Amino acid sequence: MPNKCAIYVRKSTEHGLDMEFNSLQNQEESCKAYITSQSFNGWQYYKTYTDAAISGGTMERPALKQMLDDMAHGLVNTVVVYKVDRLSRSILDFHNMMKYFERYGANFVSITQSFDTSTSMGKLTLNMLLSFAQFEREVSSERVRDKIRASKAKGLWMGGVPPLGYDVIDKKLVPNAVETTNVQKLFEKYMELQSVNALTEYAAAHKIYAKRWTTAKGIIKGGRPIAKMSMHRILRDKIYIGQIENKKEGTFAKGEHEPIIPEELFNRVQVALASNSNNKSPSTRAPNILTGKLFNHNGVKFINQRTSGKGKKTAYYYATKGLYLTAARVDEIAIKTITDFLNSDMCNLPINLAITLKRIDITNMTYMQKRELIQSLVEKVVYSQEQLIYTLTTDATKLQQFVSENYVNQNTDKMEYIISDSSITITEQVFLRKYVNTVYDRGKNGVLNVTDNNHLILKAFATAWKYRELYERDGNVDEIIHNARTSPRLFYKYLALSYLNPNIVNKILKEKQNISVRYILNKASRSNDFKVQEKIFCS
Repeated sequence: MPNKCAIYVRKSTEHGLDMEFNSLQNQEESCKAYITSQSFNGWQYYKTYTDAAISGGTMERPALKQMLDDMAHGLVNTVVVYKVDRLSRSILDFHNMMKYFERYGANFVSITQSFDTSTSMGKLTLNMLLSFAQFEREVSSERVRDKIRASKAKGLWMGGVPPLGYDVIDKKLVPNAVETTNVQKLFEKYMELQSVNALTEYAAAHKIYAKRWTTAKGIIKGGRPIAKMSMHRILRDKIYIGQIENKKEGTFAKGEHEPIIPEELFNRVQVALASNSNNKSPSTRAPNILTGKLFNHNGVKFINQRTSGKGKKTAYYYATKGLYLTAARVDEIAIKTITDFLNSDMCNLPINLAITLKRIDITNMTYMQKRELIQSLVEKVVYSQEQLIYTLTTDATKLQQFVSENYVNQNTDKMEYIISDSSITITEQVFLRKYVNTVYDRGKNGVLNVTDNNHLILKAFATAWKYRELYERDGNVDEIIHNARTSPRLFYKYLALSYLNPNIVNKILKEKQNISVRYILNKASRSNDFKVQEKIFCS
């Protein structure tokens, strides 16, 4: 029976593909020669599958998908490649492909790396080669990111969609005379109109459109009327005052390009934009209170994100995959923390700073005034191991604008914080909650402070003792669950909590341990002190 051999060739970039004899042709000819050398074993060339300018780190490759489909239909018995990394640079993807090959009885051969995948040593060799291929890909990606970061720090333009007002010539931003006039009109007109909506309408009426540009492939893009969000970005873009932004790190550097907007005009526009946002309703306020101030323990800045569902929008702080903090709750905790700080005795603070802080009336401030105060007072907030660690400034001059002449805060509450020459550190214990559908935490989304958590612990015990009373009086579990509108699993957790050792209960309630309700319920479910556990769970 002939061994139908498919050749798979790939190249990650377009570089060199226009040459008379390129890398793809070299791979194909070498593989064909190898197949011919194995003709005595019944090997026959079937087809060449080619993916040009596609990374080996993805499975979204048309020719690869076609080859795997042909394999499933029995058209391919052996896949021949020049090197292992031509098939994949991802260990996980390669592992899954090898399982796919085994399912359809197909073999895999790399002509420049001799191994036999039918033996354990061959599989080990294959995985080692693939590990180095993936390592090479990741190192290359890191090298590119480092280059971009360093280039932006020097103020170099690193490509992308060119901004309105500039053309890209020799990889540099050069002012476009006509567009520069239009951008200047937009900034000046905003100061007159004081409305982004009105400015958007003005731009459309006067045929001031978005940047029209041509890609490297010759495709013409842009040139449409400027949308409202795009207008916001134009008015806030520091590129017009000669700066280059590193969005990943949230930093700016002086650019090589020429500014086209006076810095004084740009600053006045920023003040006007911030002032006009004060009139928004609470549901549409943006950005959040800790925008630009909140980081995780690795120094990654949280950004604002919103989700929409069932007619309701929810705002979050997002830093890394799987870590979302509900903005409303985090902001609420931030306001309470700063309010408690302003109500503290401040006995160890420098006298001029303490006097300034005691004359700030945060209680009677609007939401936006509280936000401006916290943005000025708080230098940084770090979320780490269910703690919010606030770093506050000790520079009283930054807070003078918030001082009320006829107000003095008479509160002298006790509060723990650490003082240094340049900052004040406050640590607030919080609880991150990913599930909020149970009776004890309904209405408390995402993040709780210690006080809220203690209240929920009390509610949990009250619910548990209520279920215990009903259970011992009636004994009809199904009816209790139905009337309480709860689930059997949750009912049994509460019932287990009601039978928890009294010494443990007293310790929790008296000492107010910093543990979550979920932890207490799970501990109770596993406890040997649950007297009716065997009766209920084993029946």
